[in-house]
Amino acid sequence: MDKKHIIEILNNFPEKTIFVVGDIIMDQYIWGRVTRISPEAPVPVVDMEEESFLLGGAANVLNNIISLGSKALICGVVGHDDTGRKVIHELRVRGIDTGGIIVDSNRPTTIKTRIIAHSQQVVRYDREKRDEINHNSREIIKEYLKNRLSEIDALIISDYCKGVITKELVSEIVSLVNSKGLPIVADPKVGHFDLYKGITLITPNTLEASDGSGVYIYDNKSLEMAGKALIEKLGCKATLITRGEEGMTLIEDNRDITYIPAVAKKVFDVTGAGDTVIGVMALAIAAGATLKEAAIIANHAAGIVVGKVGTAVIGMEELKISLQID
Repeated sequence: MDKKHIIEILNNFPEKTIFVVGDIIMDQYIWGRVTRISPEAPVPVVDMEEESFLLGGAANVLNNIISLGSKALICGVVGHDDTGRKVIHELRVRGIDTGGIIVDSNRPTTIKTRIIAHSQQVVRYDREKRDEINHNSREIIKEYLKNRLSEIDALIISDYCKGVITKELVSEIVSLVNSKGLPIVADPKVGHFDLYKGITLITPNTLEASDGSGVYIYDNKSLEMAGKALIEKLGCKATLITRGEEGMTLIEDNRDITYIPAVAKKVFDVTGAGDTVIGVMALAIAAGATLKEAAIIANHAAGIVVGKVGTAVIGMEELKISLQID
């Protein structure tokens, strides 16, 4: 890559505003140590030492964007509960407008609780309701986007299959954003690929890409077939398939295929890495990067967060160091 151009892209980050819509999650971490096995069952007993709450899902995507100095707006749903209030508080602390957050008394705020001992996840349990949000909530999200459309430079759809991302909602917001010619990036989940017709870019992992394309991925040839099938099926410009320790593969509608090797030196936790990828991809594209440049920048960003334990974000200095930019 041309380092001078990459510096220009990164310097454009603070001038961009990214709109994030999707499933808001609170990530709860219980940190501790294991010194014995339970006498009740063959499981470890974790002596709790610390508890932390971190923004997850769509809120983590937003967190990654603002941690790089950019501006962001968010739409999503939380419950009328202590966790929902905590989410709203954390967003306000970061200076985020919470006008797009819907409080629904008929559903709880999604919480993923992870118990960590000696930097290793012992178990995770979830508290959630995955029913689709109601018509009124969809209308509020659509109206909020309409009112802020002139301010944004790209849209991210953060889909965790928790009920916010529905066929009706995606169709309406994609039509709105496409009318302005803005890039749309989505991280689709299994079973939801048909929702994303007409967007700019999808960022599935290998399993998701295989399911969405109907192509069993077992080598580079089948990987490329799956990516091309998804582009044809959805009419998008590109598919970025994240492949864990094998890096990423960008397949574009002009038939260009770019293999990007992983840069992570150590992998402690992949939690939230997909959020980082989608956030940085959208931000870089909005800041003037080509799809290839955006993918390389996002790959470096992901390599940083997987080296941290827990739902993590990156800073601009970390990213510049990884990209070897002075």
